[in-house]
Amino acid sequence: MKKLLVLGAGTAGTMIVNRLRRSLDEAEWDITVVDQDDVHHYQPGYLFLPFGTYSPRQITRSRHTTLPDGVDFVIGDVDRVDAAANTVALKDGRTFGYDYLVIASGTTPRPDQTPGMLGSQWRRSIFDFYTFEGAKALATALKAFDHGRLVVHITDMPIKCPVAPLEFTFLAEAWLRQRGVRDRVEIVYVTPLPGAFTKPTCSQTLGYMLTERKIALETDYMVERIDVEKKALVSYDEREVPFDLLVTVPLNMGADFVARSGLGDELNFVPVDKATLQSKAHPNIFAIGDASDIPASKAGSVAHFAVEIFTANFLELIAGKPMTGCFDGHANCFIEAGDGKGLLIDFNYDTEPLGGTYPLPVVGPMSLLKETRANHLGKLAFRWIYWNVLLPGRSMPVPTHMSMVGKTTNTPSTPTTVR
Repeated sequence: MKKLLVLGAGTAGTMIVNRLRRSLDEAEWDITVVDQDDVHHYQPGYLFLPFGTYSPRQITRSRHTTLPDGVDFVIGDVDRVDAAANTVALKDGRTFGYDYLVIASGTTPRPDQTPGMLGSQWRRSIFDFYTFEGAKALATALKAFDHGRLVVHITDMPIKCPVAPLEFTFLAEAWLRQRGVRDRVEIVYVTPLPGAFTKPTCSQTLGYMLTERKIALETDYMVERIDVEKKALVSYDEREVPFDLLVTVPLNMGADFVARSGLGDELNFVPVDKATLQSKAHPNIFAIGDASDIPASKAGSVAHFAVEIFTANFLELIAGKPMTGCFDGHANCFIEAGDGKGLLIDFNYDTEPLGGTYPLPVVGPMSLLKETRANHLGKLAFRWIYWNVLLPGRSMPVPTHMSMVGKTTNTPSTPTTVR
């Protein structure tokens, strides 16, 4: 009996076992997936919790309900992988062998990595929204916030869903305006990037949106510590950004067991071939989704497209054939803009987000790099798609590889954002 072991029952891991269980003969293949608990979170929903758009029960389900029959689900914490022996040890002493291992353990915010972040102001005036508990705590804080300085901050890249901090900023601006207190709140967006986003064309558009909403942009900001007494961010070049309410995205890191196993880089992400997701050090190990070091967004859409390539490649590999699929880094992301509108961006390793329509030319129905009501509705509809189409491993009517159909090189003309 061949053994496939998947570490992580989040987005990528769940899609993988759902797809492969249908393709692998149960008489020949044993599939086991390991995670630390039985709660699957719809992580894009964290963005909406602080504003009351979703309730906590709408974004959580039992992992058992998302996994297929014929898969062994093990609840436990991974201690380490012994790649030489092809075994995985859990902290409770259990050990599992494998023929092939998939690391799909994601990425986690690490506020402990920034001095002062976990100090006396943590979840009093300093909040995160990249965790379930953090988003719920921020919802309570926002209800009481009606004046002062709101700072939205990114510690460093890469982060999970890199557009989410911008989305939160736009949603907060609209929310404060709708409550009639916007003129009493100064909003500052602080980023380690040279602009509002990683891709130059998209950065120009999003930077213009910040300017239009009178949101200050502080760029090239590498935080060294948080001065809790002053309530200020302090950068390595000694710039200080004071705040009354800080919404921060802590440093993101891969799972600690990756480091203990000697499989990761300095941030605990697994080095892989960016086309096949195969470990550079061990040919029977793959890292999918946020757990890998590929130069693509750590986002659900990337995991979805990558899983489609991986599953086809895996079936070729175990049949003794060369892996022919090449993942191109395809990502598409809805960006909430506030006021019931949103943008959509579609890009890959080599191509920047462009204007146009998606997925079809002219008719769309989604517009690229343009604020529309349809994009906002698409963002909200994605929750149903996630639970009912993506996680079960069903096919979506969109191309796995990025397509130039419907795209144009004509991008919106916007002024350069100045700090």
